Amino acid sequence: MYIKHCKLSRNKQLELMKYFVAGSTARIVADLVGIHRNTSIRFFHKLREKIALKQAQRSEQFSGEVELDESYFGGARKGKRGRGAAGKVAVFGILKRGGKVYTQIIMDAKTSTLMPIIRCKIKPDSIVYTDCWRSYNALDVSEFKHYRINHSKLFAKKHNHINGIENFWNQAKRHMRKFNGVPKQHFELFLKECEWRFNLGSAKEQLNDLKKLLKEFY
Repeated sequence: MYIKHCKLSRNKQLELMKYFVAGSTARIVADLVGIHRNTSIRFFHKLREKIALKQAQRSEQFSGEVELDESYFGGARKGKRGRGAAGKVAVFGILKRGGKVYTQIIMDAKTSTLMPIIRCKIKPDSIVYTDCWRSYNALDVSEFKHYRINHSKLFAKKHNHINGIENFWNQAKRHMRKFNGVPKQHFELFLKECEWRFNLGSAKEQLNDLKKLLKEFY
């Protein structure tokens, strides 16, 4: 259930896992638990590695009503999508309404980048909702039923919206802001942590899953 070859007692590890689930930073937790901050940083990093590995092994496809959107994280200046995104990390997201989310770091938001991901992760004949970003034009002549919402005019029109995936982006960015900047080389670990948190739901479910996860890997 716990990390082997770790100098921390099982009770300390469990305490750290509870603080991790609560969304506390490793530095704050070190003071609360009474350990060196480098120890808590390494422990939290190990948890994120295992979570990211588990998320990468997911092979399910989405079906039914699905929302698509891309977002940008970090960087020093704001900009339109695909432009002015210097220093930012581009991420593509797929959300099954009433279900789970999937995220993937992308080099750009071009059609040639997004469509292979969409076809891999979403079953044909599914209903997909997007905004009016031009890269989604290919969905109009695809195996999917495509609806788009024009955000320059309104954010929702009955069932036509992408509020679910946008809510996930907001949650993920709010969580990452706690860390005053996520190192770019570790960004994917934090992204997959946010995906994992969203998909599991309650703190109790997250803690139970974390225990099972560590048992599987050790």
